[in-house]
Amino acid sequence: MPKDAPVDPRGPRFSAWMTTVVLAVVLLTGWWRLLAAQTVLFALCAFVSLKLNPWGHVYRHAVQPRLTPTTEREEAAPLRFAQGVGFVFALVGTIGYASGLTTLGVVATAAALVAALLNAAFGLCLGCEMYLLIRRYAPALARPQ
Repeated sequence: MPKDAPVDPRGPRFSAWMTTVVLAVVLLTGWWRLLAAQTVLFALCAFVSLKLNPWGHVYRHAVQPRLTPTTEREEAAPLRFAQGVGFVFALVGTIGYASGLTTLGVVATAAALVAALLNAAFGLCLGCEMYLLIRRYAPALARPQ
């Protein structure tokens, strides 16, 4: 996994708000193709680079210039891990909806929505916390070789 530069923590929260909207629309409509697109976005951010997130581009070009500058930065590795967790839930949700297992789709999408909303509204990134726990209790597994 390539290493991304530390990021302004307001960017991931903005992305979490946008993800919250996408996931809420999926739950309200059952539009699994939108969930599939979100799944691809999670995969790109988790396995390639956070820079591929279109919401990050919107934040950097339209929102960030209107905010007071900050020197606060957040490491990218926990954020990428969180995107990987989102990918798993969105993939399960997409498979559930697309295969007719609607309950599975709803449950997986709702779990992803709760995580995105917690991050957006309260700055609590569940995937990031999981990453830190893994690093603490299984340091050999969490460190790149």
